[in-house]
Amino acid sequence: MNSMEFQNDLDKLLAVMPPKVLSFVTVESLNDVIELVLDVGRPPEVRHSGGKIDKLGTENVNDDDIEYVVSRIQNFTHDNRSGIPGTLHRISAIRNRQGKVIGLTCRIGRVVTGTIACIKDFCMMGKSILFLGPPGVGKTTKLREISRLVADELGKRVVIVDTSNEIAGDGDVPHPAVGASRRMQVAQPELQKDIMIEAVENHTPEVIVVDEIGTEAEAHAARTIAERGVMLIATAHGNCLESLIKNPTLSDLVGGIQSVTLGDDEAKRRASQKTVLEREKKPTFDIVIEIQDRNTLAVYKNTSEAVDYILRGWPIRPEIRKVDSKVTEQAVEHKPELKQEINKPEAETPEDNKMNFSFSRQEYVDKVKPLKKVYLYAVSRTIVEKIIESLDLNVEITRNIEDADIVIAHKNFAKGGAKILNSAKEYRIRVFYVKTNSMSHIQKVLKEALDIQPGDVQITQDYKDETDIALDEAKNAIKKVLEGAPEIELSPQNTHIRKLQHELVEQYNLKSVSVGDEPNRRLKVVRK
Repeated sequence: MNSMEFQNDLDKLLAVMPPKVLSFVTVESLNDVIELVLDVGRPPEVRHSGGKIDKLGTENVNDDDIEYVVSRIQNFTHDNRSGIPGTLHRISAIRNRQGKVIGLTCRIGRVVTGTIACIKDFCMMGKSILFLGPPGVGKTTKLREISRLVADELGKRVVIVDTSNEIAGDGDVPHPAVGASRRMQVAQPELQKDIMIEAVENHTPEVIVVDEIGTEAEAHAARTIAERGVMLIATAHGNCLESLIKNPTLSDLVGGIQSVTLGDDEAKRRASQKTVLEREKKPTFDIVIEIQDRNTLAVYKNTSEAVDYILRGWPIRPEIRKVDSKVTEQAVEHKPELKQEINKPEAETPEDNKMNFSFSRQEYVDKVKPLKKVYLYAVSRTIVEKIIESLDLNVEITRNIEDADIVIAHKNFAKGGAKILNSAKEYRIRVFYVKTNSMSHIQKVLKEALDIQPGDVQITQDYKDETDIALDEAKNAIKKVLEGAPEIELSPQNTHIRKLQHELVEQYNLKSVSVGDEPNRRLKVVRK
C-alpha cells in the first residue's frame, strides 16, 4: 500500500472531525499519532505512539463538536464502537448515565507492513499461534498482516472473526490489508463465540483469525476449533504466558491447570511439595508469542513444555525475535525427553514430548554454545552459581537427574548418594567428583566436566557458604572423636544441612544423633 492510500485514509478521518480540531492538525502532523480524543468540557488532544499527549488549543469541546462527529459516522454498536467504511479507523464513544455521548476516542488505524517478517517462519508452519501483550503494542496489526500472508502467499482459506471491525476495517467490504481473507462481522461482542463456531461449520476455513479472546466461552470455542484441525491465530488478554496460566478464565488456552498429589518418591525426586500444579490437557495453541514492545517478540515454540516448566518453577527463556533486525538472533535449543507425568489425562505425541522452546543471548549470536544441564549432589549450589556467572557459562542447574547432562557430586558423600549415582549410571550421565566445597576446586572440576579449554577467566576468590562451614565443623568434630573425645555437639542447623552432616559422620563409621528442638536442633557426634 502506497503513501497516497495512507493519506486518503487519514483524509477520511479528518473529514468527520470538527473545525476546532482541523485548525490544529494536518495529515502530515498525524504521522506518529495513535488517537484523537474529544471530551466535553476539555480541549481536544492527540496521543502519540511514544506516550506523549498534546492539547489542541485551549478551547473546550462542546456538545455541538461531539454531534458534528456522530452525525457523520455510522451508528454505534452495542459495544459503543463505530468506524469509517473502507478504513481501519475506530471511533469509540463514552456516554453519560442517560446514554448521551460525551466523549470520543478516535483510534487511527494504519496498514503497517513488515511487523511479522521476523516470525514468518512460525506463521507458515500451519500451527495455531496465540499473541499476548498489553494494549497498543500492535497485536491487531500483526493479525492483519498474518491474514494477508496466509491467504495470499500460502493460498489457504482464511476467515476473520471481526468483532469490532478492527482487523478488516469498517463497512461491508474488507480492507485490502487482509488480502483475500474473508471476514465475518459480529453484531455484539458476546456473540463472538457463536460466530467462531459458525465460521467453522458453515464456511470450511483452513485458518480462523480472532482478536481478543476474553471469556471462558470464547476459550472453549477456540479449543473446539483447534480440535477440528483448523489453524487458529488469535490474541488474548494478558501480558505474558505466566499471567495467562494464572488466569482461571483463559488458562484453558494453554492447557489449563489442575492440582495433583504426588507420591512420596515422586515428590522427593522433584524436590517439591506433595501437592503441585500440573497442566491438565494439551494446549489449544501450539505456539505462544509475547509482544514485549512493538519491535520485540518473545516466542515459546512449544506451549506444552513451556507451561510445564513454568508450573514447576524451572527457568525458561523464550526465543527473542526483533522486528527491526535484519538478522534474527539465533537460539540455542535443548531437548531433553521428559518422563510421562502421573495423572496425565491424555497421551501426547512424540513431538509434544520434546523440549522445543529455546532462548537467545546476544553474546551467542556469532558463536552458538550448547546449553548444559548440571545436577549437584552435596555440592554448594551457591558456589556453582557464582562460577557460572563469573565464567559466563551456558549452564543450568537442574533438580531432576534425568534431565542432566552431567552430575557433580561430593566424593565424601558418594556412599550416601548411591541411589542418585545409580540413576546417573542408568541414564548414562557422566559423574564428576569434588573433594571439597571450595570455589577453586569446584571451578576446576566444572571446567573439566564442560571441557573448557585453558584461557578462560580464572576465579581466585575462595568462598564458603553456611553449608561449607557446617560441614567443616562436622569434620573437626569427627577428628576429635576419632582422637578419643567421647562426644562432640555441633551448632544448630536446618534439616538439609543436618542430613549432610549425618551422612558425613557415617562415612567415618561413627554415630550421630539429633538433639534439641527447632530452631536449635543440632547433631551430636559419638562413637558407635
